Amino acid sequence: MTNRELFEFSTEVDHALAAGQPVVALESAVIAHGLPRPQNLETARRLEEIVRVAGATPATIAILGGKLLVGLNETQ
Repeated sequence: MTNRELFEFSTEVDHALAAGQPVVALESAVIAHGLPRPQNLETARRLEEIVRVAGATPATIAILGGKLLVGLNETQ
């Protein structure tokens, strides 16, 4: 089994990896059970923005529907 079969990469993360650009993994615990709504999403978005300002691509990691997602979109 290859990495591509185990993981589902967002388009943004996929492009960054292909270009050899830095990618920073962020865990999704802050969204799922770390903070109450709406603070959880606000904090997750702030963390992603901090990573972007530092010159890297954020990749929030989560398991949804039995798939390991690397880089979440707004609906996920």
